[in-house]
Amino acid sequence: MRRLKIALLHLLSIAGDIKYNQNLIEEAVKLAAGKNVDWIITPELAVSGLQFSQKIGVDWINEQPDEWLRTFSTLVRSINTNVFLGCPEKSDTGELYNTVFVLSRKGELIGTQRKISSITDNWSNSGTDMVPVDLGGIKVGILICADAFTNKVADTFLSKGAEILVGPSSWGPGLHGPNGEWEQRTIDTGLPLFVCNRTVEDESVTFWEAESLVIKNGKRLLSHKSVHSAILTFDWDLENMELISSDFEVQCL
Repeated sequence: MRRLKIALLHLLSIAGDIKYNQNLIEEAVKLAAGKNVDWIITPELAVSGLQFSQKIGVDWINEQPDEWLRTFSTLVRSINTNVFLGCPEKSDTGELYNTVFVLSRKGELIGTQRKISSITDNWSNSGTDMVPVDLGGIKVGILICADAFTNKVADTFLSKGAEILVGPSSWGPGLHGPNGEWEQRTIDTGLPLFVCNRTVEDESVTFWEAESLVIKNGKRLLSHKSVHSAILTFDWDLENMELISSDFEVQCL
């Protein structure tokens, strides 16, 4: 059996407190690595929090990799795992993006996915590229939060050979909360989806009830919500594309 061990970092990120969030990510990644995981996935904008721009603006956003991301890459190499990291970025022409960076076991930046559906992210531009990331022969499509709202992004990843979808998200219940979109994307594509959500409360959005999930064929196989940061670990059968774990292994931070 080809087994994949995955850690979802269900984090309590504080909007605009970059140093706190970076330290939290580093701590969680080190703890997750101690479980011998193959992938570590953070929520959307784990480095900044979702509504950071209302507190600290956008002038601090750098081209990537910046000094911290280079240091983080060294950490990733030392723990020998793959990491999906949610972080704002500035392009070389000055546009700002809500981005997920994929770092390999060697600490190399092997993939970048910019959020496509950035209509409500008034500080960021919409990405255009939708190319699965190859992680050890497994092609992974990245749906950043509202990119799962319609079938456009997921279907594009499927057409380009994606075998698994991951969903780094900052999407809690409420007026515009998730309402079956994640489940529908797994029905549309036939692909499993691993959603890494977060907790806490930003300026006008609450995530206390937000769920991190493992979904297949429209069914929620695993779910977790909490009022504190947690590392959620599970095992996945790559040959049969089935869940092995009966529940998340939960470690609170």
